[in-house]
Amino acid sequence: MLKEFKAFVNQGNALDLAVGVLIGAAFGKIVNSVVNDLITPILSLALGRVDFNNMYVPLAGQTAATLEEAKKGGAVIAYGAFLNNVIEFFIVAFTIFIIVRQINRWRGVTPKA
Repeated sequence: MLKEFKAFVNQGNALDLAVGVLIGAAFGKIVNSVVNDLITPILSLALGRVDFNNMYVPLAGQTAATLEEAKKGGAVIAYGAFLNNVIEFFIVAFTIFIIVRQINRWRGVTPKA
């Protein structure tokens, strides 16, 4: 069984997958920082200093200054955090699109319309 596992790990696909997962994890941190530290503050400034991280709808009737305080008082819909996650998703999706597009160009693959 150990020999089979060693053969599996040494296959190109397993190593490629492992490298992809590690790079993806690191890339996720970078994208998170781009959204939280660059895009969200600029967007907040353009919209009149809105703090997306503290945008929520209280479901239990609680009033609080921050999202964390509101969560302690009951259920909330944290739509500001959701907006941040949507922005992160689009950045990741666009970046992956650009990378795959460039790799296809290098390989000589033409996109199907």
